[in-house]
Amino acid sequence: MKIGIATPVVTNVGGAALTWERDATIEDIGRVAEAADRLGYYHLTCSEHIGIPSSEAGRRGARYWDPLATFGYIAARTERIRLATMTLVLGYHHPLAVVKRYGTLDHVSKGRVILGVGVGSLREEFDLLGAPFEDRGARGDDALRALRAALPTKEPAYDGDFYSFSGLTVDPCALQPHMPIWVGGRTKRSLRRALTLADGWSPFAVPIDTAAEWLKDRDVPPGFEVVLPPERPLDPVGNPAAVEATLEKMAAAGTTTVFAHFVHRSCGHYLEQIHALAELHGLDGET
Repeated sequence: MKIGIATPVVTNVGGAALTWERDATIEDIGRVAEAADRLGYYHLTCSEHIGIPSSEAGRRGARYWDPLATFGYIAARTERIRLATMTLVLGYHHPLAVVKRYGTLDHVSKGRVILGVGVGSLREEFDLLGAPFEDRGARGDDALRALRAALPTKEPAYDGDFYSFSGLTVDPCALQPHMPIWVGGRTKRSLRRALTLADGWSPFAVPIDTAAEWLKDRDVPPGFEVVLPPERPLDPVGNPAAVEATLEKMAAAGTTTVFAHFVHRSCGHYLEQIHALAELHGLDGET
């Protein structure tokens, strides 16, 4: 299995209490990114929300750094670690806007972008942005088809149910001939969407056993990425045996890439944890 990390500081998913991260800076993010890059981690992440209603902040968290700006900075401080948007909400953007912004980032990062996307579920945010909510699933499927058509070419053409374009130039488009697309979500529908329209599935709040059950009934093609988080934060410094058991369970469930998050009390402690996991799992960097 490959190992990626949930980048600290940039998101407080699920309303998790911020400790040292509350006052952390972009320099702390850069230190983590450089260490993860050097140690051989596969990817790091940044998610997207424009504005979280106060009533939802406790459940979803209120902090979401913008992925495009954050990854532009990280790209300049790293060499090989991939930059995964987990996730962009498809309904908030026209597909060609995604192509231009993240195609540019693909050039900035020398071809390291993974486009993690989802259809979204926060109606208040859709309303804030004037984006349609009820048909977001079908609209998201069409957006995925449009993205696949448009990402690799400066002269994109697509004609779908919700998006249609031709006769224009989008320069730059993606540097990668086939930019990986991972679909997020927490339902069987998200897995079906990923298998039919994308290159990987990166669910959230889906237990490992449930993910394994859903996957065993599917024809999973070679090379398809199953990107799962551990059910509890990892503590390779304090309890390496438990981490090994967790990774073995995840591998048995069909995980191809672990989306790791850690017990951590400070930036220094976080760096200790990623060093310990790299050594434990035998990543191909410096340990």
